[in-house]
Amino acid sequence: MMKYILVTGGVISGIGKGIIASSVGTILKSCGLHVTAIKIDPYINIDAGTFSPYEHGEVFVLDDGGEVDLDLGNYERFLDIRLTRDNNLTTGKIYQSVINKERRGDYLGKTVQVVPHITDAIQEWVMKQAQVPVDDDDIEPQVCVIELGGTVGDIESMPFIEAFRQFQFKVKRENFCNIHVSLIPQPSATGEQKTKPTQNSVRELRGLGLSPDLIMCRCTTALENSVKEKISMFCHVEPQQVICVHDVSSIYRVPLLLEDQGVVSYLSRRLNMPIETRPRKMLTKWKEMSDRSDRLLEHCSIALVGKYTKFSDSYASVIKALEHSALAISHKLEVKYIDSANLEPSTLQEDPVKYHEAWQKLCSSDGILVPGGFGVRGTEGKIHAINWARKQKKPFLGVCLGMQLAVCEFARNFYALHKQPDSCMHCNYAEYVDERHRHRFEVNPELKSHFDEKGFRFVGQDVEGERMEVIELDDHPYFIGVQYHPEFTSRPIKPSPPYLGLLLAAAGKLQSYLQKGCRLSPRDTYSDRSGSSTPDSEISELKLPSLSNE
Repeated sequence: MMKYILVTGGVISGIGKGIIASSVGTILKSCGLHVTAIKIDPYINIDAGTFSPYEHGEVFVLDDGGEVDLDLGNYERFLDIRLTRDNNLTTGKIYQSVINKERRGDYLGKTVQVVPHITDAIQEWVMKQAQVPVDDDDIEPQVCVIELGGTVGDIESMPFIEAFRQFQFKVKRENFCNIHVSLIPQPSATGEQKTKPTQNSVRELRGLGLSPDLIMCRCTTALENSVKEKISMFCHVEPQQVICVHDVSSIYRVPLLLEDQGVVSYLSRRLNMPIETRPRKMLTKWKEMSDRSDRLLEHCSIALVGKYTKFSDSYASVIKALEHSALAISHKLEVKYIDSANLEPSTLQEDPVKYHEAWQKLCSSDGILVPGGFGVRGTEGKIHAINWARKQKKPFLGVCLGMQLAVCEFARNFYALHKQPDSCMHCNYAEYVDERHRHRFEVNPELKSHFDEKGFRFVGQDVEGERMEVIELDDHPYFIGVQYHPEFTSRPIKPSPPYLGLLLAAAGKLQSYLQKGCRLSPRDTYSDRSGSSTPDSEISELKLPSLSNE
């Protein structure tokens, strides 16, 4: 039988349910289980595709083109799986599905209501999607981790809470459990950890028909034993069912934190799951990666020139891809966020301080990244940044809009450059790659030859030869643009090749990397003894995968 783990949240939103859900899945996968994940968003939107980045952060793109909540990116990165658009369930999708059935006459003239029709549709969706394989071996999952967005008590989430109240009896107790994530505030005035918000949150959840099996407490520092016992007493759970998830140096430590507190052992007993008891290689790899992250001494700074820099979640996958690559080359990453509009001459007139601060950040960075975006605002500032990177031979990566603007910047200036016979990207890429796209405009392929003869080459394109996918500038240490979004497929132990190339160039390591046949030095590898979730893709043998060549 499929095992279902529902993750709910209380007190405040944005408490870290996504990371905790991903971490629970990770420690279960390390036990040899096949794990999938579903994110439920109670908003009425059909999907996240039309959201402003300032609403819920970035829009994550899946293999099937689904535009979904950024938490699905966490699931894919932690679990090394590939999800589909139906792994993100929204109120809009459910109501649309039920209304379509009503219009077809599927309900045979009955009055369509929240209970039972909406709640039944939610349960059917979850049960159906939980069976869809998400690993490369195409084996049906054994465990489904379900994250319910928002907080308990939100009016939008009530149909979902009711659906899972019914669901726990449909699939039986031994196949369903609830993890409730709550906040333990610690006012600076007293320094005392307060349990009342958690007590109230659990009381409300129990009043709605769900009793948490594990209470995961988000806190600044480790929970005191007296606080844990108090939560146990007032929330109707054993002390070992109260799990401390305090702030840690890296999110990669969260699975280890849960493992150390016996979460796997508890879930194994509670859900009657056959779990391996031998040491788990995958978690050893995570521990080594986390320890290594804390020991880094060398720094590398990347200027991120974008439109949505006031909210870092707008570029969540971009930041993760940079972090994965920085860790792979043993450097601590510093991201310098630059509002592209502040690089424009108009800002010099309106606010000289902002203008000079932005340019100071740009000029002092080791590399420059211009990510994707939509709309005209700030594009001139991005073009100025690209122009500076090209002229100063500063390592540069343009993604989606960033690649398109690199083409525009070169077309405006059209410098005659010396053409090199070899290509950095050809050295590092094989014949084919399957990447994710999210764009409206493309480079006109009829102009390709005009750029090529000036040393601005389109070294990768789609199989039909119509979409220009990758650009590279000759006589430059690293000037790369890609039409696709490589950040969406970056993994902690398998960094994205274009981002890895940017970090290598920014750290002055790219040429030695290429001379070694695209291998990282022994100092930059994870232990071969520790294994990984994908043993055939060790970081020590990482090669920049694929792209269709011209």
